[in-house]
Amino acid sequence: MVTIKISPSILTADLSNIGKTVGELEDAGADSLHLDVMDGHFVRNITFGPAFIRSIRKITKLPLEAHLMIEDPDMYIEQFAESGCDSIIIHRESHGNTLATLRRIKEGGLKAGLALSPETGLKASMDLLPEIDMLLVMTVSPGFGGQAFIPECLAKVSEARRYFAGKGLEKEIGVDGGIKLDTGRLCIEAGADVLVAGTAIVDSGNIKEAVRSFKALP
Repeated sequence: MVTIKISPSILTADLSNIGKTVGELEDAGADSLHLDVMDGHFVRNITFGPAFIRSIRKITKLPLEAHLMIEDPDMYIEQFAESGCDSIIIHRESHGNTLATLRRIKEGGLKAGLALSPETGLKASMDLLPEIDMLLVMTVSPGFGGQAFIPECLAKVSEARRYFAGKGLEKEIGVDGGIKLDTGRLCIEAGADVLVAGTAIVDSGNIKEAVRSFKALP
């Protein structure tokens, strides 16, 4: 039986009360924290950087995954690694040598993830898939929380799961964007085993119950 992991995104959290939110997420049984890093160039939004993640590291034992929605992630891998991240996810669409950056992440002892935006097909990344620990399929356009789920992305999840199974590769497949209970169930049925959910958990009004409900899927 596949174990489903829940990785709440704190993108929409009230940062003035972040310690309480992180504590509630940890107590609720979240498997990791998803940290959306945006630079205002790769995407239009701007969020936070290594200093913020270093602060989060001090208040939780949960694994931290930094999702770098930035133009040139290779320039900052060392800084994010030193901030206390356990894994770093970079985008196929970002600048630079994606394969070399993924290998740098793993050489630093961290897990490496590859994110694909909705418009990016799986075939363009086949050479990278053996190098990663997780494939993150974006089910909204990256940059802002609270967007509507794009159901056409489910085909990419299924294609990736078939590919990994056919190659005998044990890789996680995450989904990120518009993940609620109904869309989360569809993603699991398609082959995902990591659900990144932000507003459906952090803004739910009852974090413990929200995490419990996600963990009860499918």
